[in-house]
Amino acid sequence: MTTPNLRFPALMIQSAALSAVMPLALLLSSAALPTRAEAEAKPGDVITRHNAEKVKGMVAEGVYWAVQNGMELDIVPYEHIPLPSAYKAATEKYSGQTSIGDHGELVNWVAGRPFPDVDPNDPTAPNKIMYNFHRTHYFSDDINLHLVDADTGSLYIDSKGRRHYNVERHFVAEYIRLMRFDGRLHHEPKPAYSPQDNTDKAFQKAGLYPLIEPFDLKGVGGVTVRYQDLIHHDDTWLYIPSLRRVRRMSTAQRSDALFGQDIDVDSHGGYAGQIPWFKWKLLGEKPMYASLHGVRLPPEPCKDDGGMTFCENWELRPNVYVIEGIPMAPSYAYSKRVIFVDKETYFIVYSDLYDQGGELWKVVMQSIRTSKRPNPMVDYEYDEPRMFIYAFSVIDMQMMHGTRAAIPGMAFPDEPGWYIDIGFDHENSPSENWFTIPGLISAGR
Repeated sequence: MTTPNLRFPALMIQSAALSAVMPLALLLSSAALPTRAEAEAKPGDVITRHNAEKVKGMVAEGVYWAVQNGMELDIVPYEHIPLPSAYKAATEKYSGQTSIGDHGELVNWVAGRPFPDVDPNDPTAPNKIMYNFHRTHYFSDDINLHLVDADTGSLYIDSKGRRHYNVERHFVAEYIRLMRFDGRLHHEPKPAYSPQDNTDKAFQKAGLYPLIEPFDLKGVGGVTVRYQDLIHHDDTWLYIPSLRRVRRMSTAQRSDALFGQDIDVDSHGGYAGQIPWFKWKLLGEKPMYASLHGVRLPPEPCKDDGGMTFCENWELRPNVYVIEGIPMAPSYAYSKRVIFVDKETYFIVYSDLYDQGGELWKVVMQSIRTSKRPNPMVDYEYDEPRMFIYAFSVIDMQMMHGTRAAIPGMAFPDEPGWYIDIGFDHENSPSENWFTIPGLISAGR
């Protein structure tokens, strides 16, 4: 694949003049953020379209739209979320040596959180925040999601103002997997594969396949490789059995919604794209509501919006970063992403996506659960509490269309769904060739 201008100009200017004006710039940008609601919500409140103003300015614009459209927020008290012990120890051991390079890349990272303390006046602060998200603590070695399902459909408002979510297609994926070659904390080799055992120089490999439903897409799937050289484009391949061919996707095409759904590859998990291929800006930091202690499994579709989103517990998180990302790739679908990152966990809780005209287009909302058990109805648990994105919704507000997904799928209540840092000997571990094109094609036949 041709990748023009791999060594593009530096993402940040490190001059003394810029450092001097950063505090004022951050203050001004924070002032431009939506103001905090005058009558803010309290634990015990249920936020509906009738009292949505209680959370205005304390959720993303897209989330506020969803509340006005019928999504409900059950407000509960804030709960602290601790770091897993191995990740915390790695952070203490390695974070002091990590930095941001001239091209926005991560330098000298080994494992753990790269930047436990971020100065908002630092010109590289938005990149550091995004790398803290990307080098997440909710897995370090591998992640295996089993039996993920999704519905996609349109929103219809009848003459009485009632919302109806008309499901057009139902999807079931057998597995979504990701394996990391660096930053490993639980299984050998630790903390990284040797160059001899990582000849692709991969940072991580991932895949989603095969689709089990719908019937006309059975066997469809994709795999991707992200390299240790973070300026290098990802290699992403999509296999379509009906065409009997593997299609290679460009960086820009990763922002395209496929097969009638509303989510794109780069929006999975909050943001799954390359960090150096965006220009990042820290817009501010403030308390905001988010769902990090979900209790409803299977996820509960909201009634008042026809079931296009999930209703769950939301809490006031003390500090949430607001990050703007402008893509550098030509033909990227979005003009910008506005990403909301919980400071305590560095999880992306939701994102607003804007069209090329600068208008709000889509919102991605994540329902997160923090527990030892990914599914409370199944006897499968971890030694420490972990974080699980057990559901998400993507709404196209311009087309009145939406996609909702559940992990595990709503039709699989007896499935744990999340197998994290399990290594190679677990019954849900991938085979050696799972992340390869031959493995992708074989599963799709």
